[in-house]
Amino acid sequence: MQGGCKGAFMNRRTFIKQAGAGIIAIGLSGCGQRYHARTGATKNGTRPNVVLVMTDDQGYGDIAAHGNPHIRTPNLDRLWAESVRLTDFHVDPTCAPTRAALLTGRYSSRTGVWHTIMGRSMLHADEVTMADMFKAGGYATGIFGKWHLGDNYPFRPQDRGFDEVLVHGGGGVTQLPDYWGNDYFDDTYRHNGILQSYTGYCTDVWFDGAMQFIEANKDRPFFCYIPTNSPHGPYNVLDAYSNPYRNNPKVPNANFYGMITNIDDNMAKLRTRLKDLGLEQNTILIFMTDNGTAAGFSKGKGFNDRMRGTKGSQYDGGHRVPCFIHWPDGKLTGGRDIDILCGHIDLFPTLTELCWIKSPDVKLDGISIVPHLHQEVKSRPQRTLFVHSQRIEKPEKWRTCAVMTEQWRLINGKELYDIQADPSQKNDIAGEHPTIVQKLRNEYDHWWESISDRFDGYCEIVLGTKHENPSRLTSHDWHTNDGPVPWNQGAVRNAMQANGFWAVQIDRAGSYRFELRRWPKEVDLPIRAAMVKAKAIEVVRARIRIAGVDETKVITGDEKGVVFTVSLPAGSTQLQTWFIESDGSSRGAYFVYVERL
Repeated sequence: MQGGCKGAFMNRRTFIKQAGAGIIAIGLSGCGQRYHARTGATKNGTRPNVVLVMTDDQGYGDIAAHGNPHIRTPNLDRLWAESVRLTDFHVDPTCAPTRAALLTGRYSSRTGVWHTIMGRSMLHADEVTMADMFKAGGYATGIFGKWHLGDNYPFRPQDRGFDEVLVHGGGGVTQLPDYWGNDYFDDTYRHNGILQSYTGYCTDVWFDGAMQFIEANKDRPFFCYIPTNSPHGPYNVLDAYSNPYRNNPKVPNANFYGMITNIDDNMAKLRTRLKDLGLEQNTILIFMTDNGTAAGFSKGKGFNDRMRGTKGSQYDGGHRVPCFIHWPDGKLTGGRDIDILCGHIDLFPTLTELCWIKSPDVKLDGISIVPHLHQEVKSRPQRTLFVHSQRIEKPEKWRTCAVMTEQWRLINGKELYDIQADPSQKNDIAGEHPTIVQKLRNEYDHWWESISDRFDGYCEIVLGTKHENPSRLTSHDWHTNDGPVPWNQGAVRNAMQANGFWAVQIDRAGSYRFELRRWPKEVDLPIRAAMVKAKAIEVVRARIRIAGVDETKVITGDEKGVVFTVSLPAGSTQLQTWFIESDGSSRGAYFVYVERL
């Protein structure tokens, strides 16, 4: 597979094989013994459960407990009051990169993820995930909500360590990998790979599924990951949640706040269920968000805790987020603030230590912060963290980035802020501290060299494998050389004129059937047809190119799809398609269904 993992760490396949064979020791040894002796929190060797809730596009200021006077989050406020809080906790400025770093303990760009579309939101197949770790350690593993690290083999959550999977497609409801027509209410999602219809609001569905998983596994340790798509746009929510905010002139987006209040209600239900099942005391409950606010602070409305920037920004408002950790049996309670510089990459090694899971030989960027959680050390970690937002085909050095220490923020390699004295990052003092600027630039240079060895490769979708056959490909994952990408349903309705290729690997030589479609099968319309609020296209020919095969067929009328059956060798290649109109203009097929015959 192109971009195969290089470096001094164990290949994921080897890790899974050895874990299954019992070669990797799991249990009360190594750090587990030290931790057990340290706290005496668990009895009879019972390891804690883990519930990790991560909301989408909710910022640090979108919680009442953080000082927002406009939003209503009583249950998150209660969790805040009862938890250990990481107050200088950083993630990536956008969603897929944060997920990649969180689940691997490694910087997102190192794992192949530096965008949210364009084939650059797929997690390298050889990365070991948090779910892999927990599963190898004897935990039941489940995900409920937004995955956003690939929708085809070998990138789906069920391919990456999760036993129970209930997710929408792509990076959000209404995006192309998602089921067509989903709108947050009474949608169709994928449950363990199978499309299934659900009744109710999306966030309620995720939490209900998670609570069913928890109850089913109450007699064994479990890792329950609840990454909600809410409050990501489109901002759809019941009026009962948004109406209380409608008449407040200080609220920037009533629906956005309403979605957060709905999450707050679900957090209360989750905690009640844990308590009723007798699991609350020995469950590590983590609440965090995936980037800065998307719609909670605008033009003087809302609240951003004095921070500069919002989602996507290299300033702190784009990536400093809440992180609450609550575990009564582990003495992680009481409303304590921990203000060390830390981030999403630290949760992987921290949880492996807290749960007595011996980590495989994986080179992590994060560190365990367990000694700081338990206030066992007075010294502060002397470290430098890095954040950047690339969102292009190939990362560029110094693009939209921050180099962070506990005192300094170097922005784009040029601006320097003393974050302790200037939390709003208003006063650039680079000219006064050239030595510090150069030191931070040197650290960035070293970091960049360490993460960039696979920027030229691709994360390849594997076609014809027993794990996924047939496969459905969408233009969400086109590589377009930074051209436009039809990543959501609106782009297809508007017949966006764009094209790109899928990076694929043919699993085995043989005959493959490719069906090129404008509309997905659940819509079942002819290629030329329009629909409500959609544009018709007068396509006359369809073309496919893959692995040296280049074929064209004429479209004569009401074809819903154009089928090509071709013989392909095994190996890495690129797939590109065209729908060509009579005037010679063209666009790619937004959906391609592939089956090894």
